[in-house]
Amino acid sequence: MYIDIDFSIEWEEQFQQRLDQDGPFASWEMFNLAYEAEEYQAVPSFDGLVAPTYLPQLQPYDHQLETARKVVEELNGKAILADEVGLGKTIEAGLVLKEYMIRGLVKKVLILAPASLVNQWASELNEKFYIPAVPQKKTYVWEQADVVVASMDTAKREPHRDIVLNQPYDLIIIDEAHKLKNSKTKSYAFIKQLKKRFCLLLTATPVQNRIEELFHLVSILKPVHLGDEKTFKAKYKRNRGEDAHEDIQSLVRSVMVRNRRADTNIAWKKRNVENYKVLFSDEERALYEEVDNLRSSFKELHGFSLTTLLRETCSSKQALGVTLSNMMKKGLLNEEVVAPIVERMQQVTSNAKAEHVLRQLKQSGEKTIIFTEYRATQAYLQHFLQQHGIKSVPFRGGFKRSKKDWMRQLFRDYAQVLIATEAGGEGLNLQFCHHMINFDLPWNPMRVEQRIGRIHRLGQEQDVHVTNYAVEQTVEDRILSLLYEKISMFEGVIGQLDDILERVNETKLESYVHEALQFDDTEQARERLSHLTSIMQREERNEDGPAQSS
Repeated sequence: MYIDIDFSIEWEEQFQQRLDQDGPFASWEMFNLAYEAEEYQAVPSFDGLVAPTYLPQLQPYDHQLETARKVVEELNGKAILADEVGLGKTIEAGLVLKEYMIRGLVKKVLILAPASLVNQWASELNEKFYIPAVPQKKTYVWEQADVVVASMDTAKREPHRDIVLNQPYDLIIIDEAHKLKNSKTKSYAFIKQLKKRFCLLLTATPVQNRIEELFHLVSILKPVHLGDEKTFKAKYKRNRGEDAHEDIQSLVRSVMVRNRRADTNIAWKKRNVENYKVLFSDEERALYEEVDNLRSSFKELHGFSLTTLLRETCSSKQALGVTLSNMMKKGLLNEEVVAPIVERMQQVTSNAKAEHVLRQLKQSGEKTIIFTEYRATQAYLQHFLQQHGIKSVPFRGGFKRSKKDWMRQLFRDYAQVLIATEAGGEGLNLQFCHHMINFDLPWNPMRVEQRIGRIHRLGQEQDVHVTNYAVEQTVEDRILSLLYEKISMFEGVIGQLDDILERVNETKLESYVHEALQFDDTEQARERLSHLTSIMQREERNEDGPAQSS
């Protein structure tokens, strides 16, 4: 990079002339005033943070201060901030940004966040850090404003894309960065093209299923830090021993900071988790068995599709109906096969799981967030609760930013229940709510932790209550017992689960479980799922303490 430097010696000539002529000089008072001003603005060294002295109203936690210091002093402003959900990664990023701005190292800044969080980011930076952040809305502010907050979808879409790519940024902050885990997406390619001096990636789950996900995130910050992907994967798969783990962990530590709840001195509110198993009605059981019959009567059906249909049956007949319709349109199922299922669906007049949820909501009377995997179930629950006098609002990823803000406000001020889909729940901060219901359970335990983190986070003043629903003797029951209870996830192990998944990267968790549940009656499938849980439990024990020598 070429930097044009101008140097002038005129000041030296003028200074010598005034010395020779004994003046004129400024008054001693003016000199002292100018000197004090320079001294106040000067940052003597990079030892320690200066930003907190400029933010007397902000009271960051020790782990947040240490993270910001480490990013600035040790990681050269290129880091993955991977604190557990709810530990305040936004505050850490704000401290780093403020520090660099005070030191004169950062002026032009781009912050990319989920659409539902754009306004929240801009507000927090303005109110807590006195940073004039501007959200990108209808009026283009890419060039006019120094600190811009926008969604990824907006920034990468024309005509915004060309403007953003032509801007040289001093610092780029990307929230929910785990969305960039796939290097083949347009979002990943867009981020790689951005001109950036410093970069912060914020995610509580840098690894969800495969070690390659972490490789792709690190490559955004330091393209050659882990070598090329082919060599990295070959080396890791060839050597999974302790030396390989230590080597990779050492490389990752030089670009990532991760704080866990257990590592902080914060008195966290208690997390109470109850797993509730529901009995199907006779009609619902008959429908479930009819769907399960596809296993033998329609062998062309892919195992993944069958498992999905069974899970949807456990959620709601509405969710099942949507998928059956789509599969028929694609030619995956025909009317002859679907007809008996539709007949059974028409006989189902209630939803056992929803009935239990209704009783729970009426008994507690507390604000509650309900998570479901399916939009059809979301719509059904909203209608069902309304029929029984409980006000609820929907929240999903397809909503525009303004509607998401409106739904959040309605939930806070008006409704008892917010019903969220997985995509809609990302980025939600709902500390004013301390009850959560997982109406459907996802395959990946990390996603459950992300859900719980929406309410079990800094600022929560009440103990958190989480209820996980599953229908007995169904695919949900097996997910709950095999994937969650055996890993002791709800006893706090989830805080370490990302490390476990990183170490057993050969296990592509979701596809592994799909296969095992698809052939649940076979000995091979039971062995595979047992192998998965035993590996994860062994890694959990290794986390608790060093292995004993034999």
